[in-house]
Amino acid sequence: MLDFEAGRTVLDAQPFSRMLGARLTRLDGDRATLTLDVRDDLRQQYGYIHGGVLSYLADNALTYAAALGLGPDIITSGFSIEYVAPAKDGRELQADAVLVHAGRTKAVARCEISMVSDDGTRRVVATALGTSMVRNRGTTTAVQH
Repeated sequence: MLDFEAGRTVLDAQPFSRMLGARLTRLDGDRATLTLDVRDDLRQQYGYIHGGVLSYLADNALTYAAALGLGPDIITSGFSIEYVAPAKDGRELQADAVLVHAGRTKAVARCEISMVSDDGTRRVVATALGTSMVRNRGTTTAVQH
């Protein structure tokens, strides 16, 4: 329900994504991939990529995968992340998400974040599971004040 060009437009409309330099590199079928070049300013005190950067990638990749089932007018309703290995040595991070299930108003997706080395070797550094929901259900019965 969301095509690649529309997805790139959505990502470009996010100032935080532009600041990080995130790129949408896949959006088709039931899969979405976000890619981010590794930079020293994304690291924490031990030299690993900061967990907040990995969480950002998971959040956005999961929501893109959910948009493939629900359409673009959605928001993250929750996600959990597990850091499985230090994200230290590599040239880029890739967050690969897949749509698990989409209902009428809510979708579930899962994600693996990998560190990609200069030779193309991938090492999973985090996994995530998340839900997204339709942002605007179209009608409201709330009283306006």
